[in-house]
Amino acid sequence: MQIINKTLLVTGANRGIGKTILQSLIERGASKVYAAVRSIESAQPLVETFGERVVPLTIDLNKPETIRLAAAKASDVDIVINNAGILKTANSVAEHAVETLREEIEINVYGLIRVARAFAPVLKSKGGGAFVQLNSVASLKCFADFATYSASKAAAYSITQGLKDTLKGQGTLVVSVHPGPIDTEMARAAGLGEIAEPPSLVADSIIEALRKEQFHAFPDSMAQQFEQAYADFAGNVIEADAGES
Repeated sequence: MQIINKTLLVTGANRGIGKTILQSLIERGASKVYAAVRSIESAQPLVETFGERVVPLTIDLNKPETIRLAAAKASDVDIVINNAGILKTANSVAEHAVETLREEIEINVYGLIRVARAFAPVLKSKGGGAFVQLNSVASLKCFADFATYSASKAAAYSITQGLKDTLKGQGTLVVSVHPGPIDTEMARAAGLGEIAEPPSLVADSIIEALRKEQFHAFPDSMAQQFEQAYADFAGNVIEADAGES
């Protein structure tokens, strides 16, 4: 699956990984990219840079109505990249762990479900297209200081696996992306700046996974270490068709 002359939508496109993904898509030949953000004004610098090829669109993963309206407006989209998410810092016994997990589940899991549910019919009408979900290496291993985030991403990864099988019948390719620490404001705020790698690695891995029609993408050096350890299970269990052994 190529992105040249395709119409894509990226949630959380105004900064961090999402902004880099949008820029890479434009540079690689996408005809139009919907910059799905909570505040339209935050996407104006992208419009100033790329002109009419970037179309700002309001999506707040915590507000289902904005997602439904966006799906109606972006009825020409071929590929949806759900990048938006939140990361909080709470270990398993932190006083605020329950509230933190509730917030992360609301965005990282319920938000994913809302986006997938709204855009699945749009992708079907375009012949299938693709749905890309930004998960994390934390979906495979719990990092103690980020226990609630890890739990929310593990749930998101499970939902993504379900989407792979559910949307296969309508011809939609689903991609699950698992970055390690990536150099963004969110990572730096979490104290991960010293080990973080460039967000361009994530954009490149998405484009490559789409081209090869692969379910998993592991962009950076930490992620690739996870990939090596996880490969047999992923291939024989996660990526296997239902009923295969």
